[in-house]
Amino acid sequence: MVTGSTLSSGRAAGKRVLITGAARGLGRSHALRLAEEGADLILIDLCESLPEIEYDLATQDDLTETVRLVTEHGGRCVSRVADVRDEAALRSAVDEGVDELGGLDSAVANAGVLTVAPWDRTTSDHWRTVVDVNLIGTWNTCAVAIPHLLAQGGGSLVNISSAGAMKGFPLQIPYTAAKHGVVGLTIALANELAAQSVRVNSVHPTGTPTGMVPPSFGATLGEERPDRQRTACWNQLSFVKGAWRVDAYDQKPGDPG
Repeated sequence: MVTGSTLSSGRAAGKRVLITGAARGLGRSHALRLAEEGADLILIDLCESLPEIEYDLATQDDLTETVRLVTEHGGRCVSRVADVRDEAALRSAVDEGVDELGGLDSAVANAGVLTVAPWDRTTSDHWRTVVDVNLIGTWNTCAVAIPHLLAQGGGSLVNISSAGAMKGFPLQIPYTAAKHGVVGLTIALANELAAQSVRVNSVHPTGTPTGMVPPSFGATLGEERPDRQRTACWNQLSFVKGAWRVDAYDQKPGDPG
């Protein structure tokens, strides 16, 4: 069911946009900003936690709240629970949303997860889960959106990568590798689809307070870098607030705090 009504003004007025990982964090932020600018939205989220991820993922209540906030801006909104790792299920959810809104102009591949571990405690399950969500999930989002964009003569794909794709975050090897893969995917698709009037770009956020904070991050940092133990708590806080670079301060025991 479509909720809300179409706005007549704003930079995204009349545009229909798909967002994955929309229940909270950056996904909700994307949704609210686009709604403010008049877009109609298809919001997708898994709405359940995964055993390989140590922090809780978004819930159905979170997605419902995002829908409520979006419709306060007056735009139309369709929401579905779907797993970006499952291309068939994602395609079904997106196709239903497109039918309800009457088309698709853009997609934001935002869904992502994070694991934290040193290289020798990074498991194959970590790799599979992070790559399946962050890289293959991004591909699946693009793959199900592209036919709808081509059907109307073009559009835009926005893939959410990370500053880690360029910097290389320690203790987050699968995440960094997957997000680097998103950059390659984005460049390849941009070159392939340019002649068909589809723009493809990646965005590279640094740390933001989204709930994507593994509880073990501070302790793992302290274990792996004992020279940083005094600043482990500071670094965990800076991870949330945006200063992802662990080596931002070279404080050692005995240095002024």
